[in-house]
Amino acid sequence: MGNRLTLVLGGARSGKSRYAESLFSAWLPPWSYLATAEAGDDEMTVRIEAHRSRRGKEWQTIESPRDLAAALASCNGTPALIDCLTLWLSNLLLADADVEREIGRLETTLAAAAGPIVLVANEVGSGIVPEYPLGRRFRDLQGMANQRMAALADCVVLMVAGLPLAVKGTLEPTS
Repeated sequence: MGNRLTLVLGGARSGKSRYAESLFSAWLPPWSYLATAEAGDDEMTVRIEAHRSRRGKEWQTIESPRDLAAALASCNGTPALIDCLTLWLSNLLLADADVEREIGRLETTLAAAAGPIVLVANEVGSGIVPEYPLGRRFRDLQGMANQRMAALADCVVLMVAGLPLAVKGTLEPTS
């Protein structure tokens, strides 16, 4: 696979995660799955379990709701999937962390990473303007983070209705 860093964007339920996972068939396992979701309620617990059950034993899951830079550095060149930047950003925002500093740390770690990396993030700017200041701040930060990750990426894919569209670079074959 020629792409060292791939960013997969799309709306909710667009097929982002499934597509991102399919890219890993181009590399030999083991693969690292950096999970940013936290099970705050029963519904989220079910969603997390569905993602886990879809992955096989080739995946090493690393729970990383906030410190993605350190988690990614610990992968030591293993092909890594970060799913997803949107939940990570939300976790940082709710923890009152310095979001721009954490994005910078992630950029530095991505630039230094030896192995291939696939990032998943929601494209949140296509909907309505959020009614509340926190929602608008989140939308703005997510848009900025997506732009910064896209600038680093060799390939950017937009998922629409389960279909991958190349925005930057070329699509790699999937299984």
